Amino acid sequence: MHNQLSTLTRGAAACAALAFGLAACASTPIPNEKIAVAKASVQRAEQSGAPELAPVEMAAAHDKLARAEAAAAHHDAEPATQLAEQANADAQLAEATAQQQRSRKAAMEFDASMQALRSESLRSTQPAQ
Repeated sequence: MHNQLSTLTRGAAACAALAFGLAACASTPIPNEKIAVAKASVQRAEQSGAPELAPVEMAAAHDKLARAEAAAAHHDAEPATQLAEQANADAQLAEATAQQQRSRKAAMEFDASMQALRSESLRSTQPAQ
């Protein structure tokens, strides 16, 4: 009787461990949606001129996206999720940095135009000698 109870207890423990393991696998799905969001962010950043204006940020986004895809291919859901989220953030940073660089350039061009207009205005208002 004691031997049967011990075998039954071990069997129940094994079933519980198996059920827990399957539940753990099922609770961390591969983050295909997060990877798709990161890919879209990278594409948007590329279209915004980030490869030229924010190359460091773009390189980080590309690297993390590739690592997220590799982790997903190996069914490593947790690192795939984290890397996809980081790639998304890096791509958004690259896009924002590119926008900032374009804005800064436009502001400098505007300032130069205003300075040229001031200089021209001063020349045209000075009396001829």
